[in-house]
Amino acid sequence: MSLDVMPLDFALIWAATASLIAGITRGFSGFGGALIFVPLVSAAFGPEVAVPALLIVDTAMTAPIVTRALPRCTWGEVAPLGIGAVLTVPLGVALLKQMDPTTLRWCLSGLALALLALLVSGWRHSGQVRWWGSLVVGAAAGVFGGAAQMSGPVVVAYWLGSRHNATQVRLNLFGFFFIATLASALAYALGGLFTWQVLKLSLLLGPLYAAGLWLGSHAFARASDRHYRIAAYVVIGAAAFGSLPLFDALLRH
Repeated sequence: MSLDVMPLDFALIWAATASLIAGITRGFSGFGGALIFVPLVSAAFGPEVAVPALLIVDTAMTAPIVTRALPRCTWGEVAPLGIGAVLTVPLGVALLKQMDPTTLRWCLSGLALALLALLVSGWRHSGQVRWWGSLVVGAAAGVFGGAAQMSGPVVVAYWLGSRHNATQVRLNLFGFFFIATLASALAYALGGLFTWQVLKLSLLLGPLYAAGLWLGSHAFARASDRHYRIAAYVVIGAAAFGSLPLFDALLRH
């Protein structure tokens, strides 16, 4: 669907709503924006438009938050994950360009549901993970990040499975996403994914995403650790369910 002739129809309203909710989620939890934005906007415009559009919007709109968060990250934990992600982002980009879009979306929804089940089960790790273990987690996140800007679920499961409080998890996430985003941006540019259609969609959805970030950030300041975890679970579950290709028929009416 071309934005040059696209009317203000249900598909655009769907994408705009998804952008607002994604921004609220990202501002509150430090992750989850892609879990909502990519599958839902992909249903209207396809993954090769939705994924690079999110990278542009999220990078531009979260810059002030990221700048404040970077000095407060636990870089000894963030760096190995970031290195692992950088190494595998190109593999994720290759999947984005070559894999059937519907199949890719089924895989992403399945990933989100599997990680939600893991978190809700009460699983925790000791927190004493060796450097190579962190690299593996980062590498897995890099594949999903390159394919759909969805590196968050893997890393969130890793850090929420530790003993970190909500504030430190959120700060570390911003640091990790900073590294992963730089790698993804380079790979997308080399792959020719930053098209004129992507830019126009980014300009349309960016203001709503920014408004959501502001609302989410202010809500986080009033939230407890328990509320943070519950919100994370709800975000993952709702995004996985709502993004199932089963609902694509709604966008064709």
